Amino acid sequence: MDSQTSRSLFRNQLFGALRPEDRALLGPELEYVQLRERFILEPPNKPVEHVYFIEHGVASVVAVNADDIRLEAGVVGFEGMTGMAVVLGSLRSPHLTNMQLAGDARRIRADALRTALHNSPTLHHTLLKYAQAFMTQTAHTALANGRAKLEVRLARWILMAHDRMDGDEVPLTHEFLSVMLGVRRAGVTVALHGFEKAGLIATRRGKITVTDRVGMERLAGCFYGVPEAELRRLLSESVAGVPMPA
Repeated sequence: MDSQTSRSLFRNQLFGALRPEDRALLGPELEYVQLRERFILEPPNKPVEHVYFIEHGVASVVAVNADDIRLEAGVVGFEGMTGMAVVLGSLRSPHLTNMQLAGDARRIRADALRTALHNSPTLHHTLLKYAQAFMTQTAHTALANGRAKLEVRLARWILMAHDRMDGDEVPLTHEFLSVMLGVRRAGVTVALHGFEKAGLIATRRGKITVTDRVGMERLAGCFYGVPEAELRRLLSESVAGVPMPA
């Protein structure tokens, strides 16, 4: 199988950004899996067993404290991977990672990925670039949570989910959005009704359809776009084969 064919078999953008020899290194260790909604990819404070290259669906990285208070810290779709702790040289994370929208992925055992990272500096370099992009996303999530109004945070979150869908429909409930944003369900419902009245979205039970993407981006304003641009920059550098630092 040539490198172009190997690349075309995977929807995941991060995997596609790897050098052909690194895709070949990981390929035999990857296992295709279907992922149902709420499936736990990484429980908090336990060793990471598998790292997932998402192909369809959206995974949510959720900060959880001792009182089981939860708030979403980041999302992963077909642009990236789970298992940042493994890439950064750790065994576990204090965060919960689960599927918020069902899909599928290619997964690799954490120990197999560690071996591959040890054997390939170029693989490690590219995955560290993605880790940088993901940390940018979590930092801007914190910025939005601390400084943006509910309507802006909600618009940003819908845009991030929309980015990771094949079409304009995003299967999200008001209850789920309230948990992810750490706000009351009633506030989410009021905000969504406002979006629909403004012609930005259409809603029906358990589903949101984005009808005016430009308008949603305008509403999210400066709280959306920086992490997305950083991810594109870092992945394009990887595809272009930017030399590793000495």
